[in-house]
Amino acid sequence: MQHALPDRYMTPVDVAELLGVSVETVYQWRRKRTGPKGFRVGRHLRFDPADVRAWVGSLMEGAAA
Repeated sequence: MQHALPDRYMTPVDVAELLGVSVETVYQWRRKRTGPKGFRVGRHLRFDPADVRAWVGSLMEGAAA
């Protein structure tokens, strides 16, 4: 099943729900620099849906190798 990505910047909650992981996991990925690229708007963390898609694509490519 493919999920449609929103047309707006995503919150950590959005990313967690999309990928079926906890919000804490999303923050851990950020701390470890292993997750999708994110950026801050003031104190709020946001993700560009295109960056999330590219990051998932890179994981899929790595798994196929």
